Amino acid sequence: MNEEKQLSSRRQDRASTGIADTVPSQPRTQQTDAPEIKKGSIDYIFLLITAALVLFGCVMIYSASSVFAEQHHAEHTYFISRHLFFLLAAAGATALVVCFCTYRVWEDAGYVLYAVSVVLLLLVLVVGVDLNSGAKRWLDFKIFTIQPSELAKLALILCLAKFFSSHQKQVLSEHRFGGNFKYGVLYPGLMIGLFVVLIAAERHISGIMIVGMIGLSVMFLGGTRLKWIFMIIGMLGCAACLLILVSEYAQARVETWLFLDKADPLGSAWQTLQGLMAIGSGGFFGKGLGNSQQKFGFVSQPQNDQIFTIVCEELGFVGAFLVIGLFALFLWRGFRIAKHAPTKCTSLIAYGLTFKVALQVAMNIAVVTNSMPNTGISLPFFSYGGTSFMLQIFEVGILLSISRYSTHQKI
Repeated sequence: MNEEKQLSSRRQDRASTGIADTVPSQPRTQQTDAPEIKKGSIDYIFLLITAALVLFGCVMIYSASSVFAEQHHAEHTYFISRHLFFLLAAAGATALVVCFCTYRVWEDAGYVLYAVSVVLLLLVLVVGVDLNSGAKRWLDFKIFTIQPSELAKLALILCLAKFFSSHQKQVLSEHRFGGNFKYGVLYPGLMIGLFVVLIAAERHISGIMIVGMIGLSVMFLGGTRLKWIFMIIGMLGCAACLLILVSEYAQARVETWLFLDKADPLGSAWQTLQGLMAIGSGGFFGKGLGNSQQKFGFVSQPQNDQIFTIVCEELGFVGAFLVIGLFALFLWRGFRIAKHAPTKCTSLIAYGLTFKVALQVAMNIAVVTNSMPNTGISLPFFSYGGTSFMLQIFEVGILLSISRYSTHQKI
């Protein structure tokens, strides 16, 4: 009773002096959980940059494909109409993703999507179709076809991001075999290696290169030590040399690249020479939109991997500079989203997805300018394609979804 009277007296004294009562009526529980990250607005600058790339790509797909479509499908809008359908379908799904999916969804989806991709890649080896490309890389579901190797790229980024964020302590550990080697090299190396083996079985060299480089980039950002990264790069270089030595297909590509002046201009060098001719004939301002000459059967299927050459021919240096400038803005904003992502996992996802676009742009331009051996690599948002294009739009949705939970108000 005396203690209660003393406590009451203290409260009256505090009230009379204007000091708030600091003695809680009930014991306060200790909060150990991290504060909840609130949802904000999407990165509209990133959205506008992507929209500009997509719309520019639609214009160039119609311009590049109209002649080929008329010749082979008796309809000059054959490719652009399907491309717009893919765009609308992907945009609808992406809008739902941005509106209703939190960043936690992408943190938890990695392992599941990885398993699905492995199953689909195995199915390609059994029931895959080639779509007149000479290599079985697609699954035909009658209503639509998909290319599992494209899904594998996204799955690998999500899976590695989840792994490195969940085992950050072990990756950065000073212990080699129980720590930084086991978790920083061995386990992620097995994840990448399985995809590489399955894609190699499809004779998809560009797919192997992209998957390998994406994997290494996420490993580096995830904390794998540089000495291991350099050792892996050296091993991959040796493997590439061995592949060239044992594969006549790879040897032919490399020989054409190194000795283009001696290669058959009507055979192995045809595509590269015609692409270079298109780029060179564009000059500074180009021949004008729709006025390409190379799309009249000189560049095979110009709406696909060779579309950058048509951009250069019709819009010249100015058009090429505009395309590269838009991609540079895309990368800048994508990396900003990654920098301010709410968690380590989502940061790795955003960096991986943005790097994937940068890698494919660089490789596509390198191929069409004969800076590397010719191999099938599409130009993101420009090249015609179902699976790859729709996944690119969906991946933009993932980046926008992550941007809604940025740790900064303004990025």
